[in-house]
Amino acid sequence: MSHHTIDLTNVHYHYPDGTPALTGLSLHIGHGEAVAIVGANGSGKTTLLSHLAGLLFASAGEVNIGGYPVAPKTLSHIRRTIGLVFQNPDDQLFMPTVYEDVAFGPLNLGLPPASVEERVSAALQTVDALALKDRPPYRLSGGQKRAVAIATVLAMEPAILVMDEPTAALDPFARRQLINLLKTFSHTKIIATHDLDLVLDLCERTVILKDGRVLADGRTRDLFRNKPLLAEARLEQPFSMQACPVCSQA
Repeated sequence: MSHHTIDLTNVHYHYPDGTPALTGLSLHIGHGEAVAIVGANGSGKTTLLSHLAGLLFASAGEVNIGGYPVAPKTLSHIRRTIGLVFQNPDDQLFMPTVYEDVAFGPLNLGLPPASVEERVSAALQTVDALALKDRPPYRLSGGQKRAVAIATVLAMEPAILVMDEPTAALDPFARRQLINLLKTFSHTKIIATHDLDLVLDLCERTVILKDGRVLADGRTRDLFRNKPLLAEARLEQPFSMQACPVCSQA
């Protein structure tokens, strides 16, 4: 299904002050893949996700979602296809109640009230947050906000789910709940994160960025076993792959 595919071809992007953020980045992501985007701070992860959602546009090269170039004239289509969950849920939640936040997108699609209610209920049930529908978002915990932010995206029924640092600021229980939830999604998933143990749980493929370009692209465990590669990218192995310092001295 081509509408679930992503292609970036020799993409360059410079911020208004001239700082380069993406420097000749090329990447293909196929239908149904779960792909992690990892790298040190400043490697281009969030900038890449912003290009996929049409929040930024390439200075040179092309970003293509399912046969459509990401451009101002295609934004309505792109944003129906791509669902972006921001790193900070507070950037996504701005209505008086959870229900209104989740309903905002479907209402702007022009759906009838019955369809909107159905989508809101289904999305909140999926993230186990239906009981929160009448709560103001600012009264929610960090994990609850994250769940509701995901629901706002699911209510749009996107073909591709894109997440920026989804486990940031979550406690261990909320983190495990989120991982288990993401395992149930059949979407194409693209996850930018520093949480490499989450990557092991969710993504068979990993793309490592450095200085705005692809340093490596392959099977997650193969890349994470390559310590010199990780060191070049200023990354360390996931905790679950590191030898226990106590056991190794026994």
